[in-house]
Amino acid sequence: MSIIANAEVQSLAEPWSGEVKSGKHQFITDKPESFGGQDQGPAPYDWICSGLISCTMITLRMYARHKGIELGQFSVEADFNANKEGKEWIERRLSFAQPLSDELQQKVLDISSKTPVTKTLLRSLEINTVLL
Repeated sequence: MSIIANAEVQSLAEPWSGEVKSGKHQFITDKPESFGGQDQGPAPYDWICSGLISCTMITLRMYARHKGIELGQFSVEADFNANKEGKEWIERRLSFAQPLSDELQQKVLDISSKTPVTKTLLRSLEINTVLL
């Protein structure tokens, strides 16, 4: 077993607000005002999308460097969706400043579907909770 990530959150005085620490980084998490929060930072599902798009960007850049490919400037965006029937899904969009060949477009889509965070989200994940 190896730990590949770690984070801790401490509740703050404001409803729904907390200070997240991960390594030497600190962030605020909160809920939007429409949910009674102060909107001081990303909400929990925003963090899921952020992790996915960050991993996608890093994986694509690592692949490009390894293959000697210039992808240029690009962005990755994601929306977490849910419907009344309880189905949940993420829509991820990639946008490149320079045109990609059809072959490279297909490779980018293939690599994106195999990023580590994508794989984690697509498979069942066990979560164990204990009281300290």
